[in-house]
Parts: sequence; structure tokens; C-alpha cells
Amino acid sequence: MRVSRHGPHTMAHDADSLRKASLIRVLHALAAGQVSSEALTRAFLAAIERDRALNAWLHVDGEGALAAARASDARRASGAPLGRLDGVPLAIKDNIDVAGMPTTLGLPAGAEPPAARDAFIVARLRGAGAVLLGKTSLDEATLGTVGRNAHFGDVANPQLPGRASGGSSAGSAVAVAAGHAVAALGSDTLGSIRIPAAFCGVVGLKPTHGELSSGGLRPSLRRLDCPGVIARSAEDIAPLLQVMCGHDPDDPRSRRRRVALAAPDWNPSTLRVGVLADAASVGAAPAVIAAFDAALGRCAELLGRVSVSPFQLAALDIAATRRAALLMMEAELLAAHGPLLEAASPPLSAMLDFARRKSAADYARADLRLDAHVARVRRLFERFDALLLPVSPLPPPAVDAPEPPNLADFTALASLAGCPALALPLGDGIGLQLVGLPGSDLRLLELGALVAAVVEAEAVPD
Repeated sequence: MRVSRHGPHTMAHDADSLRKASLIRVLHALAAGQVSSEALTRAFLAAIERDRALNAWLHVDGEGALAAARASDARRASGAPLGRLDGVPLAIKDNIDVAGMPTTLGLPAGAEPPAARDAFIVARLRGAGAVLLGKTSLDEATLGTVGRNAHFGDVANPQLPGRASGGSSAGSAVAVAAGHAVAALGSDTLGSIRIPAAFCGVVGLKPTHGELSSGGLRPSLRRLDCPGVIARSAEDIAPLLQVMCGHDPDDPRSRRRRVALAAPDWNPSTLRVGVLADAASVGAAPAVIAAFDAALGRCAELLGRVSVSPFQLAALDIAATRRAALLMMEAELLAAHGPLLEAASPPLSAMLDFARRKSAADYARADLRLDAHVARVRRLFERFDALLLPVSPLPPPAVDAPEPPNLADFTALASLAGCPALALPLGDGIGLQLVGLPGSDLRLLELGALVAAVVEAEAVPD
């Protein structure tokens, strides 16, 4: 391992300066010997300790992370790193199993033992040399959109103090936004990655359903559950996605690819983009509409090279279908996590009681409604290759405000249909969402990187 000529103090300084750098920059620094994984890991652990008031973490494995970092440095010193991700410190949402760490699902764990083995995607990251810092906070039983937890406390928004951090992957988004990890794993059932990413000013991807194995992800609703990534840029997500993807025979919904996940060849001049046209009538706040329209204006030259047409969200009746999915989610949580849910807070208990009062026929009707949504979105994508719409109809609510019931109405479009969706920050907790055809994850990331570059460049004053 090459060490800076300026000695260990300079290396420590470089490590702290890299806490909010992109994954691509961190990969370069590690590969070039500009920083060690141990120094970088120590910088992240120190930041986590300093920022305890954010409440982003439920479990931090400092000793284990440092041991993994030192092992990574030894591999690099011998010229045999495990791969590009060797030595990169990451955060894991606390509904994803990490061997030797508890998995709480945002509920009091009681006597439940630590996970016996890694989730499929965690094992792939560990096999690539990633350093696992610990487990991040989440809404109770993943049923939430604002980062609120009656047992472990709410997760604070480091970008917008006094405003909600989003949920349910609140801790993962905050960990990235606050510089506690290079990137973080989250999960997204109806918007749980994209909403906190937007609220905290970072980037989040919900992949195509089944692209990443859900093995070792504690279920919320298996039909919709997707592990995903929160990072600082769209470019940062692809290297992580490519390491984690792969067919898992133990996951019935895992996609078996005929070819490896690789960047596609695509011609922007043939791309067909649908732009949300009825934002106000489907509940978007004026501030969200203004930010969305401004972003589209900044992208005018970029979008001028593609076919752009409006689409209507009201015709998809997403709010009612999201509520049907919520019933299915409550029922599956009861079936999968009964003993843990005995300690549920009164609000969560009330939601679960709603599911207890419903019949098997009610569940089947909800399931059929989701099938109808899949068919409607397939027809929509006969006209388009990608859709642009806000992440959430509302900006982040105040931390002491009631949780708005419609925060996931725009993210549910992709979730209910199994489509990949990318959230990009527009500022003030408002996000731009790109939705693609199933399987188009890398094309969506490329398009998102172009859009983000244009939006950010245009937003910078002369």
C-alpha cells in the first residue's frame, strides 16, 4: 500500500475530507493509495459518534468494521484486492440481515438472536471486500414515510433540521447525507428508499423487482419488496448494483438474467419520455410543482433531443391501489413477524388490527387490484421508455406534524408495477423521479446522471 509522503496526519485529513465524496472518488483514493480503508473507516466511525443526535444508527460494529478495513488494507498492500469495492465502508438498513448483528425491523428485538448469516446481497458485498459499519434506523416495521419510531426515536434530517427525514429507510439516507458512510443499503416497498433520499438531498434507486435478491431481507410485502441503494450520485450506484445482482435460487422472485447486468447501448434520439402533466390535480403542492417545472426547464436542451409527451397519473388510480397494497403489507407483517409485533406501538397496532378484521377474499381483491395496475403501467410503457415525475407530492413535513397519508402516492407507481425508479434531489427536500421499464436499471442510471448534471449545472449561479 502506498502512503502519502506527508505522513499519517495528512492521510487522516484526507480520510475525513472523503466522508462526503462520491463512491467513484473513494474508489480512486483507495486504489491509488491516497487513503487507507482503516483511516477512512475511523473517520466514518468518528462522524457517527459526533452525530449521535441524528439517531441514524441502531447498531454500530466499530471493532468488526476496523478489522475488515485492516484486512482490506493488507490485501491492497499485497497487490491482491478482492475487487473495486474492497475497503469501502457501507451502511445497512436494519431489516437486512448481517451475520452477527441484530435485525430489529425497527421493533424491540427482545431475546431474538443476531442474524446467523448475511443476506444474499450483503454476502456479495462482503465477498467484494466492503466494510460493513452497522445497521441504520427505520420506521417501525417499515410502515412509515417520515422516519418516525416509537421505540428507538425519530431520525433527524441533517439537511433540513425540523423537517422529516423520510422513511422507511430513514437512517440509510441520513447516514449518506451526513457523511457516515460512502453509500447505504435500504429497502423499498412503496417508496421507502426514494422518499428519504429526496427529503435528505441524496440519490436513491429502487431496482427492478427481483433484480436484487430479497434473501435475508425481512419481508414487508414480498410481492413488492426491493433492496436498493442510497448514494451521493447516480454514477455511484451502478458499481454497487453490479456486485449485488445475481440469481438467488432460494428467492422465488429473483430474476435469472441471460446476460450479465451491463451498460446498454441506447440512442437518446430514439428515447420516448413521459412527463407528469396533472401534478396539481393528483395532490402535488405548489412548491413541488415549481421545483419540478424548474428542473424540466433546465433539462430543456437535453430533452429537446428526445421525444417528450405528457402522461396523466389520475388515470392510474394509484392512491387506491397503494391502499390495497398497504392492506396486503399489514397482513404479511402479521404472518411473518407475529411475536415481534406484540411490542408494536398503538398507531402500528391500529394498522395491524385493520388487517386482522379483513378476510381472505379482501386480500385476494387487493391482489387482483395490483395485477390490474401492472397491466395499466405496461400499456403506459408502450408509449414511453421512461417517465419523469416528482418523488413525493409534498415537501418534507415538520417533524411534529401528522404523517401525511399521500407521501408515497407518486413512488407507488413504480413499486406496484415492479419497475426501476431513481430519485434525484432538487433541493429543499424535493426530488425528481425517473421510472423505467423493468430491466432498464442501468439505462435509467445513465439518464439520471445526465439529468442530474444538467439540473445541478443550471442551478449554480454565475
